Amino acid sequence: MLGVMTQMGALIVCGVAWSRLRPGGLGADETRRVLTTLVYYLLLPALVLKVLWAAPLGMVSVQIASVAAGTVLAALALTALACRVCQPSRAAIGAMMLAAAWPNAVYLGLPILDRLFGDDGRAVAIQYDLFGALPLLLTVGVVIARHYGDRVAVVAGPLRGLFAVPSIWAAMLAVTLNLSGVAIPVWLDEWLGFLGHSVTPLMLFSLGLALVFDRFRWRDIPALATVTVIQLILAPLVALSLVVGLGMQGVPAQGAVLEAAMPAMVLGLVFADRFGLDTGLYAAAVTLTTAVSLVTLPLWFAWLQTLTVLQ
Repeated sequence: MLGVMTQMGALIVCGVAWSRLRPGGLGADETRRVLTTLVYYLLLPALVLKVLWAAPLGMVSVQIASVAAGTVLAALALTALACRVCQPSRAAIGAMMLAAAWPNAVYLGLPILDRLFGDDGRAVAIQYDLFGALPLLLTVGVVIARHYGDRVAVVAGPLRGLFAVPSIWAAMLAVTLNLSGVAIPVWLDEWLGFLGHSVTPLMLFSLGLALVFDRFRWRDIPALATVTVIQLILAPLVALSLVVGLGMQGVPAQGAVLEAAMPAMVLGLVFADRFGLDTGLYAAAVTLTTAVSLVTLPLWFAWLQTLTVLQ
């Protein structure tokens, strides 16, 4: 795990360096926009189609989705309780709830589980996000952002927003073909794999491009500490309790807990800006939790390896 995190961290650092050096005159925002658009519309849907078409689906998929949903809702409740003590502004509360509840399940979780567990790990990461975390983000997350934001944004309905995600369509097609017993043609499997292999490095590089180091403010320290503790410690503890309670074992069990232990999602920056939340606080939370997760994730993995109940 330490070797995996070192390699991943090095690629993230490359993204950070690019944002500072601006090779070819390309800044971080425009470079990240091109890369993430390519991943969002082509490469990630191809990977989702390949993985879910061949993945074992059934009760384990329901369990993974349940762990994802339960962990997100528990993190929201914990953040709401913490905010009653520190009493930040409404815009800060919204940013804290999004940052603490939704992990970076795809841009960091997918590459890590891919390197640790291979195809089985990728299947867990994709199901955790598409079946559990993402639907809640586009429903509950939007409601929270609108409630605490100071800007009215025109948003699509929950189902319309969900079906606007290309990976959702890829997942629906893959699940249909999987459950219908249709075998994936060799040439298509190889082509989708060729596209999918590009996802990990581009995601990690884009994550580095998204990190900012000029948004830290002294007054945000209590809020940032709260988000970090909930996202990197309490949320995976909740996920672990759910995994044990559901009787999950093996890669699905360990992968679900590791997904819950991921840092704050980058996508939340879009919600924070769109709805008028505290974007500076959210950006700082993404950067801080990502940096700290390079230490906490190996610790979580090492501990999970010692738990016989998950083996």
